[in-house]
Amino acid sequence: MKIRIWMVVQLFPLLAWAQDDMALLENADSTQEYVSATFKGTRIINFQSVEIPGKHVLEFMIQHRFGDINGGANSFFGLDNGATIRFGLGYSLTDRLEVGIGRTSYEKLVDGYLKYKLLRQTVGEGMPVSITIMGASYCTAMQDPDAAINGYNKYHYFSDRLTYSFQAIVARKFTEKLSLQITPVYIHYNLVENITDKNNALAVGFSGRYKITRRMAVTMEYGLKYNSYTAQTYYNSMGVGLDIETGGHVFQMFLTNSTGIVEPQYMMHTATSWKDGGIRLGFNISRAFNF
Repeated sequence: MKIRIWMVVQLFPLLAWAQDDMALLENADSTQEYVSATFKGTRIINFQSVEIPGKHVLEFMIQHRFGDINGGANSFFGLDNGATIRFGLGYSLTDRLEVGIGRTSYEKLVDGYLKYKLLRQTVGEGMPVSITIMGASYCTAMQDPDAAINGYNKYHYFSDRLTYSFQAIVARKFTEKLSLQITPVYIHYNLVENITDKNNALAVGFSGRYKITRRMAVTMEYGLKYNSYTAQTYYNSMGVGLDIETGGHVFQMFLTNSTGIVEPQYMMHTATSWKDGGIRLGFNISRAFNF
């Protein structure tokens, strides 16, 4: 635990050094122009996008998922039950560094993250992609439902409640309409579900956006689990959606098979599949405030 805290503390001067170093590299040609709006929001659907809000911007986000549509008319196709919601706040200290916190109803998860834009795609020759790195930690406030029966609380130590993730987000805006992104993700669970499970998991996310009008775009994402860290059956996360920009708001409506909203949940613990109708309607709403 002390080692992880030390690593987080050391991350801040490292980011400052990287920003200065990259600024020197990027400013070698003062006339260089950078590509903007690779994606309209900081999320694709579930996945993080390469984007960071402008300097001193506070972003408030609501992420909501309804129940499975295969419940039929009796559950109004998932709208009556099984809702999951996350409230999040992200603040950009610079136009390249964002810090954020959030709280998810699913598994009562509190998350905190640092997100830094390492490289920016340039117009014409130069840097062909944008790269953003992100580190996050997650803490569950759940109680062990079997503690009274087993006589033992599985969250015996506070560290048992913690999970960590790191991802490198690589994106390219090919045209004004088409943007694509690939995201390797590493996740570490301090506490696993079964004794045979592994604590470390790897996945790769693929996502993209295609603009259909000036303010609307179609989005898609797919998360491919790289290693079988558990013997339990979980599925790859997949979503298709529609982005609508309305001034300071970005409204995203979509279908996804993931109940969870943050990385350790949707990347590795998606329990339903599109094939079996285990998909749900969801939406993200973000509002930016300038300070």
